[in-house]
Amino acid sequence: MITDFFAAVNERRLDDLGDYLTPDVVDHNKIIFGEPDEPGAAFEGIRMQLDAFDPFHIEVEEVVAEGDRLVARLRMTGTHSGTHPRMPTPTGRSFDVEAIFLVTLREGRISEIRAVSDRLGLFLQLGWDWPESD
Repeated sequence: MITDFFAAVNERRLDDLGDYLTPDVVDHNKIIFGEPDEPGAAFEGIRMQLDAFDPFHIEVEEVVAEGDRLVARLRMTGTHSGTHPRMPTPTGRSFDVEAIFLVTLREGRISEIRAVSDRLGLFLQLGWDWPESD
């Protein structure tokens, strides 16, 4: 199931995301800066990610599942080719980082997402400024 979800993202099949995510999916770590902070906002976050990075690819390297939870170790690659809330002007630079997603399933679909990724590596590879604290 999780590999099918990431395949839909890789193939930019946004209309199919409802097959893998519950309508009220909660993304505890926000996929992209600027994503709305409400249940179901992950749909918009994924769209924003794909608008900012083309090509964009997620390779599932390992999956561990227990009950209604699973962990996926991922490799994410892409090129900053579109508008991004943190860096509106595309840099044309590419990235290659690792990420870990912990998801909770409800009735066979993802209802919660918790993720960590190499954000520092992403920012350095793309030439983005590190965000300042408020």
